[in-house]
Amino acid sequence: MGSDPNKPNFSNVQSGAQTTAPVPPKADFSNVQSGVTSTAPAEPPAPATYTVAKGDSLSKIAKKVLGNANRWREIFDANRDQLDNPDLIQPGQVLKLPADKA
Repeated sequence: MGSDPNKPNFSNVQSGAQTTAPVPPKADFSNVQSGVTSTAPAEPPAPATYTVAKGDSLSKIAKKVLGNANRWREIFDANRDQLDNPDLIQPGQVLKLPADKA
């Protein structure tokens, strides 16, 4: 098979593209900061609890959890729905702790 003299010869054609347009500068994102905000109301934290162990008293619990034995009444007041007498707590009983545990 020989070459046909009636067909154009493109064997020496080279490809490539050039432009004279200026190269745009790269975007600078170095000062971008992220953050998230929400308009949804925050869920109130679940109340902290303490499970009474054998030998516990409200003053021992207050000392252990609140750092001051004299704050036993705060625990008693937070549990008026289940305590009538601060001296009658039972092992296994789950007591609510005051919202301000500090």
